[in-house]
Amino acid sequence: MRQRDFENRHRDSWAQLEAWLKNDHHSAEVAALDLPAAYRELCQQLAVAKERQYTNRLIDHLNQLVTAAHHRVYRQQTLRRKGWLHYLLAGFPRAVRANGRVVALASALFLLPALVMGIGTYNNDALIYAMMSPGDVLSLESMYDPGNRVLGRERGSDTDLAMFGFYIKNNIGIAFRTFAGGILFGLGSIFFLVFNGLYLGAVFGHITRVGFVSTFYPFVIGHGAFELTAIVLAGAAGLLLGRSLVDPGQHRRSVALRLASVEAMKIMYGTFLMLVIAAFLEAFWSSSAATPIAIKLGFGALLWLLVFAYFALAGRGESRHAS
Repeated sequence: MRQRDFENRHRDSWAQLEAWLKNDHHSAEVAALDLPAAYRELCQQLAVAKERQYTNRLIDHLNQLVTAAHHRVYRQQTLRRKGWLHYLLAGFPRAVRANGRVVALASALFLLPALVMGIGTYNNDALIYAMMSPGDVLSLESMYDPGNRVLGRERGSDTDLAMFGFYIKNNIGIAFRTFAGGILFGLGSIFFLVFNGLYLGAVFGHITRVGFVSTFYPFVIGHGAFELTAIVLAGAAGLLLGRSLVDPGQHRRSVALRLASVEAMKIMYGTFLMLVIAAFLEAFWSSSAATPIAIKLGFGALLWLLVFAYFALAGRGESRHAS
């Protein structure tokens, strides 16, 4: 390839990178730049230019770009490592509040079907079989039998640690499907939110109907603060992806999706952490039948309060200071 063709082929990507390095983020294409990937490509292009003995002018220009991009990449990585604490204390709840309408929509898609199915299942004992098989219903009832030594897990589970791993895999699987379904123009996220809401409502309604209230509600109230909230947030993140495809605005759909995915991941990182916390509580705290019911209910109520307070208040002081 001649030097002129080489420059024409890569000129736009070099200009995009230079704009990034000058902090010109007004353009959507520049804002969506994947800097580490651009840096790797630039290093390959510099190596090609040297191998083909292109002019010193071009090689010097690429050298300067590589040096500047190198410093920015590793500075970003350092800031990213230091930024996790800031993200947890402020970034995560601020991202949730910034997308409050989408979070509210996801909450409605999850909670309204749960409420309708819960009331229906409580009043009609046959409705539970629309959501699960007779064998699954029997297994569900046995999990919350007041005579059990441990609660909320299948017979034959050996250790709390094993169940911790199982709950992490199960919870993250549900959340990931709910999030990734947003790529289908949001329809997948809507489906999983509604389906999980219906399933949850069926479980609540049936267990309440058969009278296992004293074991079921103390079991779910603790880890539910993190698990149920995380499912809603995963659905909200998926809806952000879907919205970018349905209404990309002035951007190309690929650019709109990339920008939306950046915003969605600000929610998903924290969501995954919430699911790990939920799995820990479910395996080591909720399953114990020895802890008094009043303590479980009080502790669970406190966790719900803390979760709501976290998303309502965390990071607000910093935001006012920054403004």
